[in-house]
Amino acid sequence: MRELSETDHAILKASENMVDGIAAMYGEHTEVLLHSLDISNPSITKIANGHITGRTVGAPITNLALMKLNEGLDVSAPYMTKSPDGKALRSITIVIRNAQQDAIGLLCINSNLDAPFQSVMATLLPGLPPQGDASFSPETFARSNEEMMQSSIETVHTQVMANDSLSASKKNREIVIRLNELGIFDLKDSAQIAAKGLGISIHTIYRYLRELKS
Repeated sequence: MRELSETDHAILKASENMVDGIAAMYGEHTEVLLHSLDISNPSITKIANGHITGRTVGAPITNLALMKLNEGLDVSAPYMTKSPDGKALRSITIVIRNAQQDAIGLLCINSNLDAPFQSVMATLLPGLPPQGDASFSPETFARSNEEMMQSSIETVHTQVMANDSLSASKKNREIVIRLNELGIFDLKDSAQIAAKGLGISIHTIYRYLRELKS
């Protein structure tokens, strides 16, 4: 460890949203925290779900965290630890480096393995009805830009066609408007793919886009 520069502190500050993001993803049974490796005060600078270990901002770095840092791995293998009150934790430590590749911080994730299964699932699937009839966002994990575009076209097409407040003559234009808002037409060959998917000419697509820009 060494004294961190202003730039180092700025990097750690910018990394704080990762703490909130990971905690939001995995819920209340996963503790996420950011350690500063500033030699003058190696401590927690950001923590979410600190109730798992009882720690807060300012708590000192642990001996195990320092051991993981000395292993020389930027991402540790998952390891088992115990919280002060005896909860079994599955943990991982990630080293944060600056542009000079100096270690300036640690991102640590601790999942409570003793949490009740139903509580964990309720956290991971918020709002899940007892029957399991959850409503999922229509995200497609496409393997290519073309697949992503086709999926987006199909999703928007379904939404617009179900909108009875739009006349049939305006629906294709509305689809193009929504695809444009998604940034689809910034991608290569998007107009051709959209025209084929909607069953209209590419000239019609371009006309709608020109009208949007005018």
